[in-house]
Amino acid sequence: MLAVGVLGSGKGSNAQALVEAIESGRLQARIVCVLSDVENAFILERARRHGIPAEYISAAPFKTKLDGEAEQHYIAALRRHGAEVVALAGFMRMIKRGLLRAFPRGVLNVHPSILPAFPGLEAWKQALAYGVKVTGCTVHFVDEGMDTGPIIVQKSVPVLEDDTPETLHARIQEKEHEAYPLALQWLAEGRIRLEGRVARICSC
Repeated sequence: MLAVGVLGSGKGSNAQALVEAIESGRLQARIVCVLSDVENAFILERARRHGIPAEYISAAPFKTKLDGEAEQHYIAALRRHGAEVVALAGFMRMIKRGLLRAFPRGVLNVHPSILPAFPGLEAWKQALAYGVKVTGCTVHFVDEGMDTGPIIVQKSVPVLEDDTPETLHARIQEKEHEAYPLALQWLAEGRIRLEGRVARICSC
């Protein structure tokens, strides 16, 4: 069964969606740990409620990336808990080469836009400001760029005339909670084949 380590910085709604997908049988995996760079992040409390090991690990001195000694601490914790893959769930730091090499093609992220449109922070606000009529979410493999890794699955969301950042973000999150377990289930089944930067889903 696929052993997943989760990294997050905030409320952890996607981590909760993974837990619920596992409990319902839609995702054949187990979450072996939840790690956060924010000491009081609610994602840690969510994990503890389900009996999942949860740890705060400082990422200092860096503000926006996971690097140096902090990166090594995260890698060590993930290995100690037996993680095979890493799922970023609102982890607000750029992932660097060390973690990517420790888990080759094994770090995934969910992003609140149809990539390559609107990478970076608060993508739903970017979509509203740009005036697009459709946005959504993307689950992708992580590389050293910002939201540039191979795309596994995408879900679309219409942008309504009366949408606010809050209402649009809420609908995107609903699709994230569908897409992330699906991508991890495909990974658990060995169905994802990478051809260059293209992730193909086979029916095997």
